[in-house]
Amino acid sequence: MNDALRAALHDTGHTTDSLAAEVGVDPKTTARWLHEERIPHPRHRAAAAAVLGRDIGDIWADTSRRREPIWFRPWQEIEREAVSLRSYESMVLPGLLQTEAYARAVLGGTGLIARGDVERHLATRLARQDILRHDDPPQFTAVVDEAVLRRPVGGPATMREQLHALVAACAHPHVRVHVVPSRVGAYAGLNGPFVIATSADHRLGGYLDNQIQGQVVSDPDDIAAILGAWENVRGEALSHWQSVELITEVAQTWA
Repeated sequence: MNDALRAALHDTGHTTDSLAAEVGVDPKTTARWLHEERIPHPRHRAAAAAVLGRDIGDIWADTSRRREPIWFRPWQEIEREAVSLRSYESMVLPGLLQTEAYARAVLGGTGLIARGDVERHLATRLARQDILRHDDPPQFTAVVDEAVLRRPVGGPATMREQLHALVAACAHPHVRVHVVPSRVGAYAGLNGPFVIATSADHRLGGYLDNQIQGQVVSDPDDIAAILGAWENVRGEALSHWQSVELITEVAQTWA
């Protein structure tokens, strides 16, 4: 628990509901802030600290010690607060659905991360997956290209374990996976991966990945373009249960 936040609420007579009203977020959001790993968006941290009459650092300690790269922190905070996440991947499975062995193979196989840093990045990626295991997880919808299922990341054993884990994840009501079959020709997904996050107050944020670092986008025109790409890739994909059947079939080929 975030004892500093809990003490500040007690001292000021505020509740998570009243703090939410002052800050302008959903009460469920402020309730999640009581968990130590749930760090609010920077502007929400500043607003909450002002309402409670505390310095930001008194409630949320310096986050520079966290393991994720500095450029990734803004997106990770958006991801934590999202009520809906829509992800498209053409080359690998989304990080939130990766097994430990698969994630280690992805991170270690790029050549962009020093060997000594792979485990640090791996720990960060696996910790992020907790958002899908909370009592009130976001609705997570992923679209992946069929090639992702057939690329031998980490070898047959790793792929078999990964695809079985993916099928198991699809059994949860808040996780939906759709596969764009290989028979589909050119479509918007060929332009690269992206994620769209929707917050409790209906704000949209986007994330684009590249060879160097990710980019968080919020410009309305950029969001509109990503939403258009999402409609295209989702329209080309199989239904959720058709996709689960395909994933199950491909898993059997990794013998």
